[in-house]
Amino acid sequence: MITVPAPAGPGAFVHPALFYRDLTEYVTGVGGFVRAALAADEPVLVAVPGPHLTALRESLGDDVAEVTWTDMTELGRNPGRILAALQDFADRHAGRAARIVGEPIWPGRSPAEVREATRHEALINTAFAGRAATILCPYDVPGLAPSVVSEARRTHPTLVVEGRDLVSPAYTDASTVCADCDLPLPEHDGAVYRLEYSHGGLAEVREHAEGWARTTALTAARRSDLVLAISEAAANSLSHGGGKGTLRLWATAGPGSGVVAEIHDAGRLADPLAGRRRPSLASAQGGRGLWMIHQLCDLVEVRATETAFTLRLHMATP
Repeated sequence: MITVPAPAGPGAFVHPALFYRDLTEYVTGVGGFVRAALAADEPVLVAVPGPHLTALRESLGDDVAEVTWTDMTELGRNPGRILAALQDFADRHAGRAARIVGEPIWPGRSPAEVREATRHEALINTAFAGRAATILCPYDVPGLAPSVVSEARRTHPTLVVEGRDLVSPAYTDASTVCADCDLPLPEHDGAVYRLEYSHGGLAEVREHAEGWARTTALTAARRSDLVLAISEAAANSLSHGGGKGTLRLWATAGPGSGVVAEIHDAGRLADPLAGRRRPSLASAQGGRGLWMIHQLCDLVEVRATETAFTLRLHMATP
């Protein structure tokens, strides 16, 4: 069993990375964390990839019914959705110290997904600051690139290595990690459809997006999702991005084929958690459009600078 320190008191947050080398070490470490939480009568959410869910369920035996289970390959396909789900779980158990296992990065993730999942890991520290909770994040050390493991050391204040709880000397504040994630987006080397829009042009954006989407392999339902996501992003450009923007659309081929919509404007992302927290209906802070975009798309890449804001929206095709 591993020992992960529980919150030291009201408002304490603990966020360790668990470095594991094989399934046995994984089940021992994560299973021990879950059993300790159940023994303390703390609510537990386990959000890990499907095969690991199966192994953990089998190891926990009769305790399995006391745990909330989520397949991270579904919840976290777009890493921008994960944080809200973790916060929703903690909110449902307000007044109690929630224990969560979240594994947002696993072998086979694309570089773009890994980058947005790394951003998510950094923002957990901002979103849960001052909250009594422990979020344990497992990392498959042999299966992941060394750079991914190095980033885990930067996004987690503590590490669990071979059963020992250690302080991470590389831990870095969320703003620095997020800035480092804002690498230039790679250019598509094929055909790209481009549309400039400004005030009064939202209907044109929808019309052109719908027309273009009909030429792709997206189903009718997914076409509607894409057009809605593009419309929300363009509306944000008109309201908060200088009143104009650029829409670019293209299709990708090969493994992971799909469609991509990129919206670029002169806006700024004042709140790095915008779209990653479920917005209150009574909130005057906005963020509902970006929240909806994250729910609709399979991946949302975010690039924010002092002078520009870019969203790259991905949807897979059958």
